[in-house]
Amino acid sequence: MRILRSFVLIITLVFSFQAIANEGMWLPQLLERLNEKEMKSLGMKISARDIYNVNSGSLKDAIVSFNGNCTGSIISTKGLVLTNHHCGFDVIQNHSTLDKNYIRDGFWANNLSEELANPKLYVTFIVRIDDVTKQVLTGVTAEMTERERQSIIDKNMNEIGKTAKKETSQDVMIKGFFEANQYYLFVTETYRDVRLVGAPPSSIGNFGKDTDNWMWPRHTGDFSIFRIYAGKDNKPAPYSADNVPYVPKKSLPISIDGVAEGDFTLVFGFPGKTMEYTHSAFIQQTLNVVDPAKVAIRTKALFVIDSFMRKDEQIKIKYAAKYANVSNAWKKWQGEILGLNRTNAVNQRRAYEAEFQKRVNANPVWKSQYGQLLPDLEAVYSEIGPLGLARDYFTEITNRVELFAIHRRLSALRNARINGGKNDYSQALINIKDTLTDLYAEYNPALDRRLFEVLIEMYVSDQDGKILSPVLLERVRAAGNDYKKLATEIYGGSEMTAGPKVLAALEKDPTDMLERIQNDKVSLLIADIVDSYNKNTTARLNEVQSKLNQLQRTYMRAQLEVMKEKKFYPDGNSTLRVTYGSVRGMAARDGVKYDPYTYLDGVMEKYVPGDYEFDVPKRLQQLYRNKEFGQYGKNGKMPVCFIGTNHTTGGNSGSPALDAYGNLVGLNFDRAWEGVMSDIHYDPSICRNIMVDVRYVLFIVDKYAGAGHLVKEMKLVHPKVR
Repeated sequence: MRILRSFVLIITLVFSFQAIANEGMWLPQLLERLNEKEMKSLGMKISARDIYNVNSGSLKDAIVSFNGNCTGSIISTKGLVLTNHHCGFDVIQNHSTLDKNYIRDGFWANNLSEELANPKLYVTFIVRIDDVTKQVLTGVTAEMTERERQSIIDKNMNEIGKTAKKETSQDVMIKGFFEANQYYLFVTETYRDVRLVGAPPSSIGNFGKDTDNWMWPRHTGDFSIFRIYAGKDNKPAPYSADNVPYVPKKSLPISIDGVAEGDFTLVFGFPGKTMEYTHSAFIQQTLNVVDPAKVAIRTKALFVIDSFMRKDEQIKIKYAAKYANVSNAWKKWQGEILGLNRTNAVNQRRAYEAEFQKRVNANPVWKSQYGQLLPDLEAVYSEIGPLGLARDYFTEITNRVELFAIHRRLSALRNARINGGKNDYSQALINIKDTLTDLYAEYNPALDRRLFEVLIEMYVSDQDGKILSPVLLERVRAAGNDYKKLATEIYGGSEMTAGPKVLAALEKDPTDMLERIQNDKVSLLIADIVDSYNKNTTARLNEVQSKLNQLQRTYMRAQLEVMKEKKFYPDGNSTLRVTYGSVRGMAARDGVKYDPYTYLDGVMEKYVPGDYEFDVPKRLQQLYRNKEFGQYGKNGKMPVCFIGTNHTTGGNSGSPALDAYGNLVGLNFDRAWEGVMSDIHYDPSICRNIMVDVRYVLFIVDKYAGAGHLVKEMKLVHPKVR
């Protein structure tokens, strides 16, 4: 019986290694060696060199990192960039006023002169990717401490960066992969004159809002359009009225034939952080401790923000992006809990670890090197658990209450004045004025006071008092444990909440104001909260995290060595990746199965007149009634969204979804709620990425907005007419 169980385990593991063909975030320069054969077996018609090539224009040259946290794609020879509505939302919000509410009404530039500049927006191209592992790890030995190791690596990377072959307009970054066992150099080129061209109203671009977020079926036209501008030489240049539209090396053809179930799909973009190769103890802590705590904090924060937004249109505009940001992760973590439970992720990882340990024990060399790895990792996770929870409470609450952010920046300015040179202080003053100007423009003291009241009560009540700020505990006692009274005292006595007054002082001589603020009771309280956290949590957490990093790096190296039949891909780290799969429906739960497509019919079925989430513009209703879909409809219906098995995560928002020929067929913007645990544990049965059909994008641009001049810039193709 024992032999049978072992045989079944091995078969299960081998099957799982081979069957999850859709899992993975692959480096594009390695596709020819690692993935091309499999991709072609799934239906891909182009070659790996069509995707990544440094000698001629390839698909990589039409992909940009959009503002550092999303992806965009070039869709015209005049530098048009297509990305998600939610990726461009902060820009749309910044241009919106009560008179020109582009969030509510949308925005469309009729010509180049009407396109709106955005001083802090940028896009980055990847020019070349080189393996520099050997050079980076030169001089590194196994006996080094983490600090010594990192010091050598930093020195080596600095030297490599200095000598890397690049043009003057280009930059270099080096990133670690496989838990810093490998390193790659990226030559990049960044354009900082990026202008808003078009965006649908939120009733299209964010249709369904919080209710539909992370859900399938979906009916959201989540897109916005920008344009890259360059100098006359087509090189990056700061904003200037004399700049001209950028001419790309490659722009994506757009298929208006659509996709069918089973069709090959490729998503190209910049996925953020994933943790696919961690110990089962990490999954267990995420499932039972970390995610539930963060969900509880954000539940209360969202309730407060929503209650203010519903009463005041101005607050609604100011806090729209912040609310969406808080809500996004809040709902994602709930889905992560659901998916980890449903797929029995902890036990699956334990089975994998049992097979790893069995192989290690059977090999004397491996046993001497890796025999204690798993027990050591489990012990460190046990140690880091309560420290990580304290970190999450501090981070979540101090990031939600903006009084902490204001204090942090003013304290930094005061320190620069006292400890820095004249130039350091002058530069700090410029930076902090800009930052606080933006912060106060979207700040409401009454809302922030209510957040403080609600969240600080959680901060105190849910944690061990021994690690908390003594000053905070004393203020709570003095207020008779009445957090509303405490919040009123704090905000009533703080000059920091008076934005116009603070900004006026920064424009003149802020010395007196900085001294007053630094020494008032509010600043002393916030400073003690931060200092207590750093003393009681951060120092110990850093020590244990260093130990965990070392063990995890060794475990990653061991997995690559021991589990030979598994094809490994590096975790997401915001570098350019390819993920491939197919259009496929899903069985969400018992008795509930979903098709892979949605249509405009579903938008109208969800329509609730005047509703915050499900209202539909009259123009769109009219187009639907009259079936005015133009060349973008199919069989009398207007496609809206579709799902696939591509392995995506945050950062892939705005990534182009390409067909077998490399044509744009959709725009990645979300994942199905049941499978969002794919950042930790990918399961092909329920992990689905959600894409808006590019035909719906074109339909909205052309038929709804009347911006057909933009469509004329694009190259529309019919790949299925052959």
